[in-house]
Amino acid sequence: MANIIYTKAKEAFLAGSIALVTDDIRVILIDTAGYTVNGSTHQYLSDIPTPSRVATSGALTGKSVTNGVFDAADVTFAALGGASVEAIILYKHTGTASTSRLIAYIDTSGGSAISFVPNGGDLTLKWSDGAAKIFRLA
Repeated sequence: MANIIYTKAKEAFLAGSIALVTDDIRVILIDTAGYTVNGSTHQYLSDIPTPSRVATSGALTGKSVTNGVFDAADVTFAALGGASVEAIILYKHTGTASTSRLIAYIDTSGGSAISFVPNGGDLTLKWSDGAAKIFRLA
């Protein structure tokens, strides 16, 4: 797979129902053994089986949108344990899985596949310092 913006998220951006800077945007670490992304039809957190959600962050901070590029402060997951992680999903948190809209699916970073097994230590998810940051709307 490749990094994608979910089709339904694109619709939500155009309709004005996702505001990256002001909405509660979170990150989920994903075990792809139990989740196969479908960028065309998946739109809510409820489309991702609960066992595939290794960990969920709190609300992203330091968010910005400049020239179509989304960025935020790095995220730390404390004492991370659980299944292997092969992808990251950004979503708009509403408190209810059936209304929390999926935004982006990321399974590569710097041209390499994401793949690690949590060992109980802290994990800091560092966003790219390159031009595309977290993602660029194209």
